[in-house]
Formats: sequence, structure tokens, C-alpha cells
Amino acid sequence: MIEAKLDIVENQNKKPKPEGDDLPFGQVFTDHMFTMEYTREKGWFQPQIVPYEPITLDPAAMIFHYGQSVFEGLKAYLNSEGDIQLFRPEENLKRMNRSNGRMSIPPISEELVINYLKQLLLLEKEWIPNEEGRSLYIRPFVIATEANLAVAPSQSYKFMIILSPVGSYYPEGIHPVSIQVEEHFTRAVRGGTGTAKTGGNYCGGYKAQEKAADRGHAQVMWLDGVHKKYIEEVGSMNVFFKINGQIITPELNDSILEGVTRKSIIELLKHWNIDVIERKISMEELLQAYEDGQLEEAFGAGTAAVVSPIGELSWQDETMIINGRQTGDLTKFLYNTITGIQTGKLPDTFNWTETVKEL
Repeated sequence: MIEAKLDIVENQNKKPKPEGDDLPFGQVFTDHMFTMEYTREKGWFQPQIVPYEPITLDPAAMIFHYGQSVFEGLKAYLNSEGDIQLFRPEENLKRMNRSNGRMSIPPISEELVINYLKQLLLLEKEWIPNEEGRSLYIRPFVIATEANLAVAPSQSYKFMIILSPVGSYYPEGIHPVSIQVEEHFTRAVRGGTGTAKTGGNYCGGYKAQEKAADRGHAQVMWLDGVHKKYIEEVGSMNVFFKINGQIITPELNDSILEGVTRKSIIELLKHWNIDVIERKISMEELLQAYEDGQLEEAFGAGTAAVVSPIGELSWQDETMIINGRQTGDLTKFLYNTITGIQTGKLPDTFNWTETVKEL
């Protein structure tokens, strides 16, 4: 991708900023968005920041028919000096290009896109909440736009970034959530698209999520698609278990999304000399640890929720109450450490954060 001049068209009809305590996740959007086009002949071109508005696509656009798309999710914060701060944005764009590769979408220039994102954030700085637990959610995504019903990769694409001020992903916030282990439906299998952040991976889980919600659970825990035995993910998060002082998380196996928060937690635990292992873990092993009184904590990890404690796991006829449905000390410490680094309240000794200054 050749660097192109970024055109900026400012919105002359700006919306009022949200007020009050109620800020639902992903339902309020800022005044501007970033767009960029791709054709096989030109590559990526025409980067621009324009007013947030609906887009027009041909009814035959391939995204509607074959679902060729990828997306990412990261957040921007205001630190104590009032500067915009990003958390490991390069990791999200690396993962986006891995998703692009899996979905036969041309790669983006990670360096250029980060620069374009920074300019969008500077323009929308007033939309970044500074209240505790709030942030500006960043959603980059790519969709196939060629008008063609042939079953083949599109020859044209649209890349976009939209922004949304958000509160907590879960209504429960940092309070422990209840999880239903899913045994019938499958999220992903080795060789599939489980490692790509693509839309079909998520809508394919709605039926299981509906079933879990009907039973009073906040999320589902997915098992492997072959044996229906080994734990993989929790809904939109990677998952960790503290068993007899040791932290265990399912190993990356070509069907689990490689989370940026997951990676950060593993690096933090190793830095603290806490024993953390990436390996297969079955529901039978987890239940045995629970019955032996060794399952001390469980939590999910992802960009949206950051760290979400698990207070209850339901599997078959068993209900596991974890740590008395209280947030564990390690879970709380990880949440406070990561959010502290993200917002600049704690020193960033890992060089994970990037302050956005005027370019």
C-alpha cells in the first residue's frame, strides 16, 4: 500500500455527547468515521475521514452473500494529563492481517492504518469518556464490496473504522458472571476460521447464547468441536482457571482466537513469577478440581470486558460455584493492573501503551 494523503471532511452537524450513567455498549457512535477502498488494480487507496453516515452497497455485493469480512476491537482512553492513550494497537492490526489472510482479503499497511486511526481519534477526542470504567471503543473492519455472485474472493473491499463511547460490556461490570457450558453447538474446529476475527464466528454462536440466556446465564463456554471435551473459549473472551495456585488457559490450537488481552495477562503472570500454563484442559478435569476444592478462580479476558470473573459454571447436571461467586484476588489484581496501564494510572513498564499526539 502506497502512502496516500488523508482527506478530512468535517461534520458540520455534530451530535450531542451522551450524558448520564447509562452508556450501553456499542449503540452510540461519534461524528466521524474512516474509510478506505481497495481494488485489485489500485490496491488500497482513497483514505478519508468523513461524517458518520450510512453507506451504499450494491445488492450483489459479496459481503451479503458469502460473508467475506473481518473486524477488530480496541479502545482509546484519556490519561491523567488529558492525552489519548492506546493499548497495544499494533497487536490488533497484526491480528487483523492474520484474519485477512485466512479470509482471502488483501493485507492492510499496519503502520499507515495506525497513523490514520490517530488522526481520527484526535478529531474525535471530545467523545472519549474520562469516567471510571468507560472508554472509546474502536471498531476497524473490512467488507467485500464487489457486485458478483460467483463463489470466489472479492476483487474490491471497503475498510472502515467507527468509534463508540462505551461503558462496561457486561451489565454486571467486574462482578462475577454465570456461564453455561455448550455441548451441542460448535464454535470452530481446527482448520476452520476460529482463529480469524470474522463475523460468521459470532452469529453462529447466537443460538447457544440464546439458550444460555434463557437459563439465566451471561455467556457460553465452548468446547472443542471434535471431542466435545476440551475447553476452548467463553463467548467473546479467552478463559483462565486458577487451580491449586497454578493458572491454566487453553492452548492456541488453530480454533481459538489469539486474544491481545490474553497475551497481556500471560506476560503479566510470567513477570510476577506466577505459574501459568497453556495446555488442553477438559471439563472432567475442571470438575474434578472443583470437587477437590482446588478450583480457586476463573475469569474471561477480552478487549471489550478486559477481565470478567466467572462466579458460576453450569455443565450437564453440575453447577460449580467458584470462589463463593466473589471476584478472586488475582482476577481483581489483573483487572486493576491492565486497566491502570491502559488509562495511565499505573506505570507502563512493558511499553504497551501509545500516547496519541498531534501529528
